Amino acid sequence: MDLKSALKRQYHASLKTLRLAIERCPDGMWNSPADGLASFWRVAYHTLFYTHFYLQPDEHSFVRWSRHRTEAECLGPIGREGNRPPAEIDAYTREDLLDYWRVCDELVDGAVDALDLSASECGFPWYRMPKLEHQLVNIRHIQHHAAALSSRLRREAGIAIEWVGRA
Repeated sequence: MDLKSALKRQYHASLKTLRLAIERCPDGMWNSPADGLASFWRVAYHTLFYTHFYLQPDEHSFVRWSRHRTEAECLGPIGREGNRPPAEIDAYTREDLLDYWRVCDELVDGAVDALDLSASECGFPWYRMPKLEHQLVNIRHIQHHAAALSSRLRREAGIAIEWVGRA
């Protein structure tokens, strides 16, 4: 089995799950937090931002999306002591996030092909793991948030998101 092809398929599958959640989110849920958690759009943006970021060879190679707002990437307390709540900001629109989703999805194949999956370090010093393992963590991160958003859609709006095993 070709490992890079498998990684690409799983990236695309996880991202498709996220896209379906973004597309199907009712307008009334888009900007509302749930159970003390971040709003729907903010979780989706956070997921896309870190997907984009961690697809890079290292932190210095990252070029932010043209419409990036730094205050939108965090979900929980920020700051050195973790004691500052994320700023209240205007929501990205669904169209904005679908545009960013396309950027990330189109980035996957070339980015994965360019990665040195045998590297003993991932390029992000706060993660002490090899590059391959870090890519698995990145896919798990996408799926974690896509599943949380899907669960919220089912629970609050009766909207189901189908399983995407590979894409």
